[in-house]
Amino acid sequence: MSTGLFHVSIDQGREGQRLDRILADAAEAAGLNLSRTRLQRLIADGHVRVGDVVARSGSEKPPLGTILSLNVPEPTPALPQAQVIPFDVVFEDGHLLVLDKPAGLVVHPSAGHADGTLVNALIAHCGDTLSGIGGVKRPGIVHRLDKDTSGLLVVAKSDAAHAGLAALFADHGRSGSLVREYQAFIWGVPDRTNGMIDLPLGRDPHNRLKVAVVPEDRGRHAVTHWRREARFGDLACRIQCRLETGRTHQIRVHFAAIGHPLVGDAVYGAGFRTKAERLCSPGRDTVLAFRRQALHASTLGFTHPVTEEELMFRSDMPTDLEALATAFRGA
Repeated sequence: MSTGLFHVSIDQGREGQRLDRILADAAEAAGLNLSRTRLQRLIADGHVRVGDVVARSGSEKPPLGTILSLNVPEPTPALPQAQVIPFDVVFEDGHLLVLDKPAGLVVHPSAGHADGTLVNALIAHCGDTLSGIGGVKRPGIVHRLDKDTSGLLVVAKSDAAHAGLAALFADHGRSGSLVREYQAFIWGVPDRTNGMIDLPLGRDPHNRLKVAVVPEDRGRHAVTHWRREARFGDLACRIQCRLETGRTHQIRVHFAAIGHPLVGDAVYGAGFRTKAERLCSPGRDTVLAFRRQALHASTLGFTHPVTEEELMFRSDMPTDLEALATAFRGA
């Protein structure tokens, strides 16, 4: 990404437009690869001047003849530190990386997880190939998997990829190809072989750390399509889920809401652990010892935001889920 001082003149074609829109168009024309989010941050940090005055908001509409000055500073070092943490790379080029995340790995530093995260590992893996996404050198996380969910994840290495992937995930692929499929084990057996769950999701009013099905006017639209892949008597089944939307804990909450929580989900399905007592040993012991939600991101497909190549990746179930399937088959 280029850095330095750039100027834009407000001509008749740009008169009456928002400042952030003008800058985004000018940056794209100049090949600067600055996302709208990055530009808004530059405005907020005082790096944009309208004439001789520091811009205060991206919503300003500069008058005809005004000269805009945009100063793009050098990227600062990322706050997360590089840490060598093994992970499986499925695909990588100069713009993005697709990986197969193991269960137990937190994606991004947060309260209680200051380091030892995927971001720390990616900084170590990518080194100087990372661009200055958001003004710091770090990978662009455009979607996440819960700590205890395994499977495929794409991260951006360049500003251009970050902007394109962020837009694709924000509108759930409606403007381009985006495929997200999961393998999951749920308690019980739905009375149909396939279906769709369309229930709005929002923060649980009784526990802000959880997500819940909420009234439509207080929640976000959330749709999960599913198909039964294998049945283990009446005790449990393996399903394939395809996300139409991508909300926090969407699959976990949707299936708990219809009475079929994910096996191993201590947050949304803890009361169902007693069902494992119906299994014969050693299968019972395997299920009781399973300590994560039985959820694996098995398929990820999207249009490469820079090369426009159609990409599709698939990941086999990890060994712990294979062991879980074997335990249920022996019921």
